[in-house]
Amino acid sequence: MDTQVFVNKAAASGIIAFDFLNYKPTTEIVELDIKDHLFMGMIVKEKEFKESISAVDYSVYQNKAVGIVCSTDAIIPPWAYMLLMEKLSPYVVYVDLNSAEKVLLDLWKRRLIYADLRDFKDQKVVVRASNSHDPALYVLATELLKPLVKSLMYGEIGLPKVIFKK
Repeated sequence: MDTQVFVNKAAASGIIAFDFLNYKPTTEIVELDIKDHLFMGMIVKEKEFKESISAVDYSVYQNKAVGIVCSTDAIIPPWAYMLLMEKLSPYVVYVDLNSAEKVLLDLWKRRLIYADLRDFKDQKVVVRASNSHDPALYVLATELLKPLVKSLMYGEIGLPKVIFKK
């Protein structure tokens, strides 16, 4: 009777996976639309603007990341953003003048930049493929991992595309 031994070639390859989901921010991200504080949704009138933003309960933004947007084509003076930031700062963990999607990408990139990547040093690493991740994450991962790794690949452990080898 022949006994066949199955070898897990992926495990035997020594390739380790780099998965962006391990670095995805967990902070809740919300948008604050500045148009709600504008006269007729279009014009910054200083007195009315200050009154409007002073009436907001900013505690609803506690421990959240906030993307400040304006859904109208209003011209917003820089001091208006400064006033909003002054009101938000005691509560939020992060603020940017961007959509929630862009804020997520920025926070994700920050987590990657500050991540401890020592486990990938001198390893064969495959960056897992996903169509749902912004290409900017792949660019950053390449920049961060290339100086560390023995080889850098894209895709899945079983069928990677080689990007770089030392």
